[in-house]
Order: sequence, then C-alpha cells, then structure tokens
Amino acid sequence: MAKQRLIVGITGASGAVYGVRLLEALGAQRGWESHLVLTDAGALNCWHELALKRKDVERLAHASHHPRDIGATIASGSFLTAGMVIAPCSMKTLAAVAHGFGDELVSRAADVVLKERRRLVLLPRETPLNLAHLRNMVAVTEMGGIVFPPLPAFYAKPGSVEQIVEHTVLRVLDLFGIHSRRVARWKGLAR
Repeated sequence: MAKQRLIVGITGASGAVYGVRLLEALGAQRGWESHLVLTDAGALNCWHELALKRKDVERLAHASHHPRDIGATIASGSFLTAGMVIAPCSMKTLAAVAHGFGDELVSRAADVVLKERRRLVLLPRETPLNLAHLRNMVAVTEMGGIVFPPLPAFYAKPGSVEQIVEHTVLRVLDLFGIHSRRVARWKGLAR
C-alpha cells in the first residue's frame, strides 16, 4: 500500500518548533511520508530557536525540497498528497497563499493543495494582528484552508512548553486522520 504524503512548510515566523515537532511525529507514523520545504528564513529560525542546522531539519523529513524549486514534485497537482501544513506560517507566506502568489515553493505547493481541494493548514505566528493579516486569514479560509493559530489549550493542563507544542501538533495531525491517545481530549466539566 502506498504511503500517504504530507507536505510540511517551515517559514520565517517564530515557532520553528511546531514544524520540527510535526516532522518528528510524522516520522513515527507508519504509512506516512513527509515532504519538507524549509525556507531560508525558516532555517534561520530553526538555528536561532532550536540550534538546528538546515541539514538537521531536512534529515527529519522523508524528502526535502529546495524553497525555490518550482519544478519539484509537490508543485504539481498530479503528485498525490493528503495536503500541507505550514508551521509556522509567516505573515508574508500567509499573504502569498491568500493571493495566489506562488513565486516560491511553499506558496506554490499551498496553491496546488487548494486548487486540488486538499487540506491546507496554516499555523500563523504573529501578534498582534493587523487588518491585512485578518483579511488574509479570511481569504485562505474562504478558499478552503484551515487557519490554526498555535494557541495553548489550558484545559489539557500543560506542565511545559513541550507539552503545549505537542498538544498543538497532535491536534493538527487529527485534521489529517492521524489520531493519538496522547492528546488530552475535552471530556466535559466534572460534576
């Protein structure tokens, strides 16, 4: 049986840990393969925030694509994928996706995912938000994308940053049918 493919974009917003942890989680899933696009700004954040070099992050993926390789497999709708996650998603990338500006591989792959009616999930990392950010989020949502700001779920009673990140990543994977028992699921208020 062929593996399901998920594209992971890591861009230049703070929160590189979300993309890295997503790659690690996918690497542990049987039947799934990850296709990484790590932008130059994303690589800088991986180094600054996690002390990971580009090659360290690329090793976590099943396949890695150069961010300017518009001829990559993931730039075509005929290359079958389950969709794409951009984690973190910079406001520049959000704007490019919202306006169909596919001049580099992350935004081109996101455009392909949208046109093929596959699942696109963006984890925007910026605060506070200005009106352009909000309008771009609306535009992506209207096109069928899912805007998933990585906000902590305090009902899960996280005890560390790692637990906050893990909960977010596992909830993102839920959107692709990859369910984990490690997710603290809401069970209602205790009576």
